[in-house]
This record gives sequence, C-alpha cells and structure tokens, in this order.
Amino acid sequence: MSRAGEGQNTRGGQIVGLNVLRGLAVLLVMLRHAFPDIFPGAGVVGIVMFFTLSGYLITGVLTKELAGNGRIDYRRFYLRRARRLLPALLAMVVVFIAVTATVDPLDESGSLPSTVAVMLTFTGNLPVIHLGGAAFHCWTLATEEQFYLVWPALLALAWTRRSVTAALVGTAVIVLAGCVATLVWLWPYPDNAYGLPTSWFVCFVIGAATRLRGPEWMSAKLVPLALAGLAVLSVLPLRGHVLTYLLIGPAIATLTAALLLVWSRWRELADRALLTRGLAALGLVSYGAYLWNYPLTLWLRPELGAVAGPLGLVLTIVAAALSWRFIEQPVMRGGRTRRGRPSEAAPR
Repeated sequence: MSRAGEGQNTRGGQIVGLNVLRGLAVLLVMLRHAFPDIFPGAGVVGIVMFFTLSGYLITGVLTKELAGNGRIDYRRFYLRRARRLLPALLAMVVVFIAVTATVDPLDESGSLPSTVAVMLTFTGNLPVIHLGGAAFHCWTLATEEQFYLVWPALLALAWTRRSVTAALVGTAVIVLAGCVATLVWLWPYPDNAYGLPTSWFVCFVIGAATRLRGPEWMSAKLVPLALAGLAVLSVLPLRGHVLTYLLIGPAIATLTAALLLVWSRWRELADRALLTRGLAALGLVSYGAYLWNYPLTLWLRPELGAVAGPLGLVLTIVAAALSWRFIEQPVMRGGRTRRGRPSEAAPR
C-alpha cells in the first residue's frame, strides 16, 4: 500500500509540496528571531513542524529500504545523513569561529572551543551541556540526529516482527513518559526543558505514524483550518509552560501531519499563488536559512537594535542561497552521481 507522497513528481529529488511546508516552517522560525514580540510562539511552531517532517520523511526512506531489501543498510543511511547535514554546518561553523575570534559581538570568545565541539558532536541538547549565544539553535540538529540514531533500529526490529503499530504506540508512551519525568525533575522551571530531546521526541513519532498509518487521502478543505491553528499558536507565548510540551507540541505536530497528507501530493506549482511559490523556493534552501538566521540576527542586534531583525532576514536569504548553490547542491549532486539515482528528500 503506497503512502502519501510516493510516486509524485519531484524537483531535485524533493517533493514540491513538502518544500512549501519546509518554507513555512523556516519562515516562522525566522519571524520569531526577527520580531519576537509579535511572533513569540512562531519558533516553537516552526521547530515542531520540522521535527514532524523529519519523522515523516526518514520513516519513508527507511520503510522503502525495508520493503525492498528486508533490512537497513545503516552505513549507507548515516553517510547520506552526513552528506546532507555536515557540509553546510561546517561552513557555518567556520564563519562562526572567524566572527567570534575577531569581532566577537556577543562576547563568546572564551567559550569558543567548547561551543564548536558541542556543535560538531550534536550534543547541544543534553542537560549537562550548555549551548548558548549564537549557537543555541543547533540544539534542534542534535535532537534530530539523536532521533536518527534510535528510530532506524527500532523500526527495523518492529518491521521484522510485523509489529509496527505496537512500536509506534510503545514509543509514543515511552517518550511522553520521559517528557513528564523531565518536567517533574525541572519543576518549577519548565522552560529549562525547551532544548532537551525528551521534550520533543513525540513530534517525530507523530510524523512517523503519519507516514506509516496515515490515511491515503486527506481533504484539502482541512488545510485552511490547520494553517489557522498554526497561525494562532505562532502569536501566543508558548515557552515556559508545561502544556507546551505535553499538549501544544503534539497539537502542532498533528496540524503539520494534516498538511503533510495534502501537500505531499502536490505535483507542481503552476496553479499556486505567488506566496506559495515563494515558500517553495524558501523551502528548497531551508536548511541553510535555519543555520544562518539565528547567528546573523544575534550578531547584528548589539549594534543595530530593532533593525537587526529585518536585515537578518535579508542576509539569511542571501547566505542560504549561497549555501545551497555552492555547498549543499554540489555535494548532493555528487552523491546522486555515485549512486546512479535521485537522492531521497531531506527534512531540511
């Protein structure tokens, strides 16, 4: 039985409708960084959308391999992930080192070696490690990588035992229990759970469940309702509340799942609005946009104040486009040439 989005026309190995979703997610994150007083919840909404999309896409890659080969080639899987994530990240880290070692607008030079080590080891979301300043946003990359470490083996085990549904339910229960335990441990400071992996793993599970057990068809009439829900949550202050992790996060993931089931079937954008086409273009470079927006905005803010946000948006688009054109796309194209077939769509 085919899942939503399979067999659809793609561009550059990516489903066009999912690029719109990527674009919307990263736009919300960027709006939160640029205008925190207007869009206080947009960062949470955008990040959860990315996590849900990651669960959906990675599960699709894994199940395709399991269905075809009966097993997962873990070496190949992790090499693909490294090829997609590391080159652009390394470029950002090089600039981060140069800016911090010379201009140092945030007075972070004293912690530069440890910060770089944490970014490159994807450990910035662990409770014993503090990743702050212009590198704080890398906690989400750590969370995704840790999901990639756990989920393939768990899914492969469930697949061989024909117990995928039980694995989904069991995983959801375990990660929610971990979230509750974390909140109890940190009480009465729930905001300290914001960057911890236990706070968001259920969103990946919802994305995975959408790929594995989602309906074959979802009415496009639900899209405006889902978008309205995400818009309302984006202007609400979501951080610092227990319900953000236990209720709001899963709700955002569910709304994202509804969009996934509709937009993953978009074959092309010829009849779509200009805004949608813009989101698709932004989605194509969303990984670079996410990497660059937070540090650029923070570096500009000490000198430019309120102007830093809008200027950061412009510079982010430029940096993301350059990253895509000269770093990400050549590496991905090289991987496709060696494998002899298009690459799978990446979460960002």
